[in-house]
Amino acid sequence: MVYPKIPLAQTVIQLCKSKKIQHIVISPGSRNAPLTIGFTQDEFFSCYSIVDERSAAFFALGIAQQLKHPVALLCTSGSALLNYYPAIAEAFYSDIPLIVLSADRPKHLIDIGDGQTINQKHVFANHILYSANLKLDLKDENNIPLNEELPIMKNLEDKLERFLGFQKDIQSFNEFEINTAINNSSINRGPVHINIPFDEPLYETVNELSVAPKAIEVNIIPNPIDSYTLEESLENWNATTKKMVLVGVQEPNQMEQKWLDELSKDDSVIMLTETTSNLHHDTFFPNIDQLIAPLTEAEQLQLQPEILLTFGGVIISKKIKAFLRKFQPKHHWHIDIKKANDTFFCLSMHVEATPNHFFEAFLPKITHHVKSDYKEIWTEVKRKRQLKHNRYLKQIPYSDLKVFDIVLKSIPDHNILQVGNSSAIRYTQLFKLNKSLEVFCNRGTSGIDGSTSTAVGCAVVSKKPTVFITGDLSFLYDSNGLWNNYTPINFRIIVVNNQGGGIFRILPGQKDSQNFDTFFETKNNLNAKHLSDMHGFEYLSASNEKQIKNKLKSFFNGSDGPKIFEIFTPRTINDEVLLGYFKFIT
Repeated sequence: MVYPKIPLAQTVIQLCKSKKIQHIVISPGSRNAPLTIGFTQDEFFSCYSIVDERSAAFFALGIAQQLKHPVALLCTSGSALLNYYPAIAEAFYSDIPLIVLSADRPKHLIDIGDGQTINQKHVFANHILYSANLKLDLKDENNIPLNEELPIMKNLEDKLERFLGFQKDIQSFNEFEINTAINNSSINRGPVHINIPFDEPLYETVNELSVAPKAIEVNIIPNPIDSYTLEESLENWNATTKKMVLVGVQEPNQMEQKWLDELSKDDSVIMLTETTSNLHHDTFFPNIDQLIAPLTEAEQLQLQPEILLTFGGVIISKKIKAFLRKFQPKHHWHIDIKKANDTFFCLSMHVEATPNHFFEAFLPKITHHVKSDYKEIWTEVKRKRQLKHNRYLKQIPYSDLKVFDIVLKSIPDHNILQVGNSSAIRYTQLFKLNKSLEVFCNRGTSGIDGSTSTAVGCAVVSKKPTVFITGDLSFLYDSNGLWNNYTPINFRIIVVNNQGGGIFRILPGQKDSQNFDTFFETKNNLNAKHLSDMHGFEYLSASNEKQIKNKLKSFFNGSDGPKIFEIFTPRTINDEVLLGYFKFIT
C-alpha cells in the first residue's frame, strides 16, 4: 500500500481508521496533499472530492446527520478553512459530529507574507467542541530543522539523543490530541478541529508505515438520574392538571413507542410536536402554529401549562416561543444528556439524561393520572382547526400555501424529506405529514446557506430516496451543492420559486417599495433551468395547480438521473393568503 512519507500524516490517517472514520470529504489543495494521498490510497475510506469548501462542509454534515457518526473534512491551508465555518456552526448547534482536518504551514512560515497562510489555530473557537493544534514532525537525525522547541546542542551524539527524545514526545503529544479530538466528536456529538502543520516536500510516498499510533477508547456509562430530582419531579407532576410536553428537532426512531403511548393516556398532558421531531401519535398536536396563532388572550391563559417538559433540539415555531415567554409555566424541565437552552426564560431543571432514560425512570412511578380536562379541551380545538384548515385550502387562490399542500401530499412513503429554511420549513409545519417520512432541516443556525449541499450529502449515504423542498433564494444561494459527482439518481429537488425572499413580505415592513424589493425581498427573475442542465438534472416546471398535479405523476418515478421540479408561484399574494389562513381558522 502507498502511504505518505510524513509520519504526522500517517498518524492522523491511522487513528481515523482505528476510530472507524470512514467518510472523508476532501477539497483540493497542495498543503493537504500528504493526507489526501493517504486517505485516497486506502480502500477502507470512502473519499469524496468537493471543490467548494462551504458546500463540502454541508455535504459532510448531511452524511454525518444520517450515519450518526463522525465524518472528516479535509482542506488545504489559508482561507479554505474559513469556508467551513457556516457548517461548523450548524453542526455545533445541531449536535452533528464533524472532524475538521486542516493542513497548515509550519509556525516559522506564518505571518511572514506567504500566500495561503492565516492564523489557523483556534479559528473556530466559539463553535467547536475541541481544537487540537498538532506539532510539526522533526525530519530526521541528519536534517534537523530550525525549531524553537529544540535546544542548541554541542555534539552530534547529544544532538541525536535529544532529537529522538523530542520526536517521541511530539509523536505522543500528537497522538493524544488526535484521540482527544475524535473522542470528543463521537461522545459529545459535535464538530472538532485538528490543525496539522506540514513542511515540504509534501508529495513523497513510502510503502511501509513508520508509526504505529495507539487509539484511546473511552467507554461512557450514563449517570443514574438523581433520586431527589426524580421524587421532586413526581410530586410536582402528580399535583398539576395542566402539563405540556414540547418536542423540537429529533432524529427519527429515537423514542420508544411505549413511552409515547403512556404519555398519550394522561388527560392532563398535551404533547406538541414539531415537524422535525419525527414523532407521530393520533393524540399529539403536530401543527403548533395552527393551534397557537388564533388564540385570544383568555384562551392563552387557559392553555398556559403549569409544567412544561421539553426534549429534542431547537424549536422552530416563533408563535409557541412567544406564547411560553409571555405565559410562562411554573416549572420548565428540559431532558437532554448534553445541554438545556433556556428558550422560554423560565428553565427550572435540566435532567442530564436521554428522553428514553428519563421516562423509563419516571413514568412507571406514576401510579394514577390526575383528573383533568386539559387535553380534552385542546383536542376539540385541534379538531375544529383542522376542519377550517381543510376548508380554507379549498377556497384559496394559487399560492405558496396551495403548492405546499399539493406537494407534501404527493411524497411517496418511506422517503427522507429534507426541508430548506425560512418559508419552506414554516409552511411545512402547517401540514400533517405522512408518518413514514423522515424529516430533516438545518435548524441549528437556521441559515439558508447549505440546505442543498446537506440534502445531497444525506442522499449519498441514505438507503431511502431523498426529497428536498426549498425556496428559490436558498436554492440559488447554495447552487454549488449540485457540483459533485455523487448525487444519486433517485434524488429529487422541488424549488418553490416566488421570485425572492417571500418570508419578508409576512414580516413587518414597508412592502411594495423599491427599497423593500431590492434590499429585503431581493426580487429576481432567475430560474433553475440552466443549473439543471449544467449539472445533469432532469428539469420540470409548472406555474399552476393543474400543471403541478400532472408533473408530479411522473416526478417520483425512476429515471436515469436526479430531477429538479421548479414550481413558480405569484410573488405578491402569498403573505395575504398566509395571514388570511390564521384569521380563517380562528
